[in-house]
Amino acid sequence: MQRVRDHADRAAFADLFRHFAPRVKAFLMKSGTDAGLAEECAQDVMATLWQKAHLYDPERASVATWIFTIARNRRIDAIRKARRPEPEDLPWGPEHEPDQAEVVALQQETERLGEALAQLPDKQRELIERAFFGDRSHSEIAAETGLPLGTIKSRIRLALERLRHEMK
Repeated sequence: MQRVRDHADRAAFADLFRHFAPRVKAFLMKSGTDAGLAEECAQDVMATLWQKAHLYDPERASVATWIFTIARNRRIDAIRKARRPEPEDLPWGPEHEPDQAEVVALQQETERLGEALAQLPDKQRELIERAFFGDRSHSEIAAETGLPLGTIKSRIRLALERLRHEMK
């Protein structure tokens, strides 16, 4: 690995590739990745090894640990990518026009939500409004109000439970 890192030694990389590529693929397959994706990830891991060899530090990890960490991260990336819809999977074109019954139902639900919000204690309603209508994070609300973060989270959780109960 040091020859690859220090001298971009192709022969040393070929040795590393022959040794680690099949092991990385097997590791990925044992982790539940199908053979095709495991092969693709293994190729990507080995390409990363060549491109990022200058980052390898033998005092921080062994070669195997470094390579298998890259492999694990590539697997996580592949899983995340698989869960995200590709652009061709997204619906295109105009949305359907809601019929009158849907519009009335939505208006009634909105009114019920407004009434449920009005029934909340002021402290809870204020935090719900800041979080959802003001699009603020819990930390931002804590900074704005001076309240402890735990208090913010507890009040929002209690308010959401009350709203769920009222909206049933």
